[in-house]
Amino acid sequence: MFNRNNMPPVSNPFGSSQPPPSPRRDLQPSQREADGRSRQQPTYPPSYSEKGRGGAKMQLRPAKSPDNTYTFGNLAAVSPQDIPPSPDGSDIYLLINNAYVFSARPYNGFPQGTISLSDPMRTWAQIAMTDIVDVQIYNPFAAQGGQSYLGSMDAEVGFAGRKTTEVPFDQDELASQFTRTFRNQIFAPGQQVLMDFRSIPLRLTIRTVELVDLSSMKSGGSQTPAHTDPNARGILTPETGMNFYKDARSPINLKGSTRRPAANSVVRPDFKFEDMGIGGLDAEFSAIFRRAFTSRIFPPGLADKLGIQHVRGILLHGPPGTGKTLIARQIGKMLNAREPKVINGPEVLNKYVGQSEENIRKLFADAEKEYKEKGDESGLHIIIFDELDAVCKQRGSGAGGGTGVGDSVVNQLLSKLDGVDQLNNILLIGMTNRKDMIDEALLRSGRLEVHMEISLPDEHGRQQILKIHTTKMRENNVMGDDVDLAELAHLTRNFSGAEISGLVKSASSFAFSRHIKVGTVAAVSDDVVNMKVKRQDFLNALEEVKPLFGVSEEDLERCVEGGIIHFSPHIETILSRGRLHINQVRDNSTPILTVLLHGPRGSGKTALAAKLAMDSSFPFIKLVRPYDMIGMNEIQKIQHLNKVFADAYKSPLNVIVLDNVELMVDWVPIGPRFSASVLAALKGLIENKPPKGRPLLVLATTAERTVLQQLQLNFKAQIAIPNVNTTQELAFIMKQSNAFAETDIQRSISEIQQTTGRSEIGVGIQTILTGIQTAKQDSDRAGRFAEVMSEAIAEGSL
Repeated sequence: MFNRNNMPPVSNPFGSSQPPPSPRRDLQPSQREADGRSRQQPTYPPSYSEKGRGGAKMQLRPAKSPDNTYTFGNLAAVSPQDIPPSPDGSDIYLLINNAYVFSARPYNGFPQGTISLSDPMRTWAQIAMTDIVDVQIYNPFAAQGGQSYLGSMDAEVGFAGRKTTEVPFDQDELASQFTRTFRNQIFAPGQQVLMDFRSIPLRLTIRTVELVDLSSMKSGGSQTPAHTDPNARGILTPETGMNFYKDARSPINLKGSTRRPAANSVVRPDFKFEDMGIGGLDAEFSAIFRRAFTSRIFPPGLADKLGIQHVRGILLHGPPGTGKTLIARQIGKMLNAREPKVINGPEVLNKYVGQSEENIRKLFADAEKEYKEKGDESGLHIIIFDELDAVCKQRGSGAGGGTGVGDSVVNQLLSKLDGVDQLNNILLIGMTNRKDMIDEALLRSGRLEVHMEISLPDEHGRQQILKIHTTKMRENNVMGDDVDLAELAHLTRNFSGAEISGLVKSASSFAFSRHIKVGTVAAVSDDVVNMKVKRQDFLNALEEVKPLFGVSEEDLERCVEGGIIHFSPHIETILSRGRLHINQVRDNSTPILTVLLHGPRGSGKTALAAKLAMDSSFPFIKLVRPYDMIGMNEIQKIQHLNKVFADAYKSPLNVIVLDNVELMVDWVPIGPRFSASVLAALKGLIENKPPKGRPLLVLATTAERTVLQQLQLNFKAQIAIPNVNTTQELAFIMKQSNAFAETDIQRSISEIQQTTGRSEIGVGIQTILTGIQTAKQDSDRAGRFAEVMSEAIAEGSL
């Protein structure tokens, strides 16, 4: 039997000193809060040791709580004869078995030698009803120094009994009542607490605590890291932040807080865009962050108030090598904890029946499990899906080898993203070069709703990318002083990020080649330690690394091999009008401008169009000729033209030159005949407005202007290209060729006039230049040229 006479004497801890602050029961709540805030930190009698334990220890037997006030108040009842009450009615801190601290309150009539411990208290302290426990007064300020208060506390909450409800619990209201009920009590990780909330018993388990001193709490000072050690204990105050998590074993529902950010922060607080090593994509990445992550860093309750759900999917599309995969790969750096799952599209497909769909389900399994356990407090699960078009083609298109596997994979992905059981803790990031191939149902709102085009970088972006790829060169002083990144950024028009990386590698290879011994293949010279990548290395690299979406420089230069001869004031007028149209497009005042250069065959229409295109210095210039479509059927021609225009819209400024446009639609004078489908496609392409901020200039040439009018192929502007008409113009061209002396020029013109009997020439400049080259092969240049030109003039007059 328990014998109180065998207990050591208990010294009265209450004298002139006061116990820890606690609300007075004789005051109204408002007075009690003011009284608690104004009261000074208590002092303890000399009998307390420096470790915060009373000088006297007693042994008590566990008993049941006298009433629900103690059970749901997390209070231990003791006899006033064992532990006298404090003068102001404050609760007393007791250290149980040298490890666990509870708040105690003397209860009149409670048996001496006993202490009431509720079931959660006994469970936490591992005490049976038949045990004898060691009890002594506890002074938290002497035991823990300044950090005796709770800055914040994480608690797991669930139903404590059979009485449940499906109504979600408001976390802010739950935190408010928890603070009112258990204010000034001491809590530690692992502790279990019962609380009556709206007549529904709840069981809370403390997971982590942050300890602070009272001055830092009031001044907003820094807090210590979260503790899970049971010996880390502190006093609950009105300023303590409460974070609640759903107990995975309980069906309780928690409503997101409107004041407190999500407990599982998605983004690292110290995250900066500079840390990602991505150049030229600041605007795109900022937009991705705003659309997909901003709503997740604010209190969850705000999203509920707005009636919105988080974005579940992002589609990154654009030309190859522009940084889509890099963005997705670097997103992991901005996350606080969980690494994203990365999967390539072809890896999903499997030859066994149902296995492809199972692979999709496995991607979402972890997110589904955590969402069932934690609800809206679940962490974010990111799935990165590269080459999405490999498995998510349009349903019914025959993807999957005709077995329907592709359609089933798309259906499975659709149901997981936005099916009957919606998940709010996932973010799917898909990447593709072919957005047009992806099933439309996957692109709607609620699934891959954010479509972000990762386009070719502008000049500023290219300089950023060059800076990133040459960082080590500059840090290790192996880059020449003559290398100007701004100049290289200007020269690399329409280069993607991957192509700029290839440019740097190519320049390095030229630098390496300078340090190979002469006459050898792989012998390295002794001066390799002084190797530097110089400006000329980058210029050489620009000759062999060409952008996929760039300027057709070789084709354009071939069209203007002899240059533009200004034999007439009309030529300068034509170029001047062309420059006005170029500036009109550059200023984006006209999104798409179509200009038709028409004139007789051989009048130099193609050369003038090529000259205008090159002078524009637009990043994208494409020359399209009938020669490029040899062997193509109508469908292939339409696809080729559509690809040219689609590629053009990936650049900020674009020029397309359509040479001999009447031949592209298969027009022939016999019949006449033409391709109606190609004509309709061409009409649609030149009349359709380009995407915003992607102006396009179309320069078309034709020798059959009346035919285009009959075909109703209309252009917004037309420029007439004349033949060489006067003898003065012909003499100017002959003089510019440096093939004739002045006397020969006069002789040739005289013979032409005598032979033809005409003073007008009326011949295209291309015919004249060809005649000059022919005359160069004859000893009598003047005579031969006069003969050739006379035949051309006579033929033109027929």
